[in-house]
Amino acid sequence: MTDRSAIGAVQPIDRGVKGEAAYAHGIRANLGQFAQQMVQVFFVGLMVGMERNVLPVVASRDFGVPKSSFVYLMSFVLSFGFVKGILNFAAGRLSERIGRKRVLLLGWLAGAPIPFLIYFAPSWGWIVAANAFLGVNQAFAWTMTVTSKIDITNPEQRGLATGINEFSGYAAVAFAGVTTGYLSNRYGPRTSLLGFALSVIVVASLAAMLFVRETLPWARAEALRHARGVHPGIRPRFAEGLSGRPRAREVFAFVSFRHATFSALCQAGVANKIADALLWVLFPLFLSQQGLSVVQTGWITGIYGIVWGASQLWTGPLSDVVGRKRPIVAGLWILSIGIAMVPAARGGAAWAAAAAIMGLGMALLYPTLIASVADISHPEWRSSALGTYRYWRDTGYAIGALALGLVAQWTQRLEAAFWFSSLVLAISGTWVALRAAETHPRLQPPPKS
Repeated sequence: MTDRSAIGAVQPIDRGVKGEAAYAHGIRANLGQFAQQMVQVFFVGLMVGMERNVLPVVASRDFGVPKSSFVYLMSFVLSFGFVKGILNFAAGRLSERIGRKRVLLLGWLAGAPIPFLIYFAPSWGWIVAANAFLGVNQAFAWTMTVTSKIDITNPEQRGLATGINEFSGYAAVAFAGVTTGYLSNRYGPRTSLLGFALSVIVVASLAAMLFVRETLPWARAEALRHARGVHPGIRPRFAEGLSGRPRAREVFAFVSFRHATFSALCQAGVANKIADALLWVLFPLFLSQQGLSVVQTGWITGIYGIVWGASQLWTGPLSDVVGRKRPIVAGLWILSIGIAMVPAARGGAAWAAAAAIMGLGMALLYPTLIASVADISHPEWRSSALGTYRYWRDTGYAIGALALGLVAQWTQRLEAAFWFSSLVLAISGTWVALRAAETHPRLQPPPKS
C-alpha cells in the first residue's frame, strides 16, 4: 500500500481531516505505525552511537590530534551540536509544511556522506565535516520520530510514548558503541564504521519509504477537535500567548524567552547536553588515560547508554503518573551526582557504578522534558515548539564542547571538566524547581470556560 493518501492529506486543516474516526489517537489504535517509528529511532541511534566509543580514543593515533588539545578534540561535537541545534527548529517548522515522513527521508539522505567522509578522512577536519552531516541526519530523522509518536498518541500517554522512543534510540546508541568497539579491534575503526553506517542507512531508508506513514493529519485532526470543543479525554492546558498559526520567529521567541516554563525546560535541555558532550568525548578519553582498553571503555560507556535507554521504559510512564516536574528536577540532580563521582572514583567497578547513576539521571529527565514541552504546546504549532526546545537542547552540545574543551585546556586536567558539568546541572535543576510549572494535563487542567 502506498502512502499517497496520507501525504495528500497534508493540506489546510479542513481538507486534511476526513472525520473523527479517520485519525484516531492512542498507542493501541496506531500500534503498527508506533512500532515503525520505534524501528526508525533505533536506526538513528545506531548512527550517533557508532562513533562514541571509537573516535575519541583514536583521534590522536589516526588523525594526529594532540592529547592535550581538548578544544580541538571537541570540535567534532561542536560541529554536530551547532548544525543539529539549528536544524532541529528548521525540521519542526518544515514538517508542518511538507509532512513528517518527507523530513525523515531527508534525514537519511543527509546521512549518506558520513561513512565515506570517515573512511577516506586524511585529517581531523573531515571528521568534523562528517559530524556536521550527522547533525543534519539526527535533527531531521530523530526529531521526526518523536514528533510522529506525539502526533498519534493521547496527551496522557506522552510520557510513555517519549520514554519508549528515547529507550529505543539510546539502547541503539549503547549497542552501537559496544559493537563498533569489537568490530574496530578486529577490522580497524574506519572499515568498521564504513560497513556499519552504510548498512544502517540503506536498511533505514528502505524501511522509511515502504512502511512509515505520514502523521501530520493526526496533528491537524487533533487541532480541529480542540477548535470544535469535541476533543475526547483529558483537555491539555496550552501555554497562553500564541494563537492560530504563529510565524516561526514568534514561536521561537515565545518558547525560548517569553514563557517561564518553556524557558526553564529549554535551559534544562542545554544543561543535559553539556553533560552528554562530556560523556561522549571526555569520559572515554578519561577512561583511556586510566589505562582501560577500547573494549573496557566501550562497556563502561555502554552501561551509561543501556541504563539511560532501558530506564526510560519506566521513567516515561512514571511522569504520566507523578507529573513531569519532579522527575526532571530529580534527574538533573542525580546526573550531577553521577558526574561528580567519576573524578572521585577509582577502578572499573566504581566508574561503571557512576555510569549507571548518570544513565538513571538522564532517563528521568530526558523523555520527560520532551513530554513536558508537548503538554503545553498547541497542535497547530507543537512541532515548531518541540523544534525550538530541541534547538536549545542540542545547541548544548556545541556550548558544552566549547566550554568543557576550554576548561580542560586551561586546567590541563580532565577532572575539572567533570566538576564544571556537575555544577551546571545542579544549578539547572534548581532553575526548573523554582521557575517551571507542572505541565501534565491531568495535574494541571485548563481553567473552566
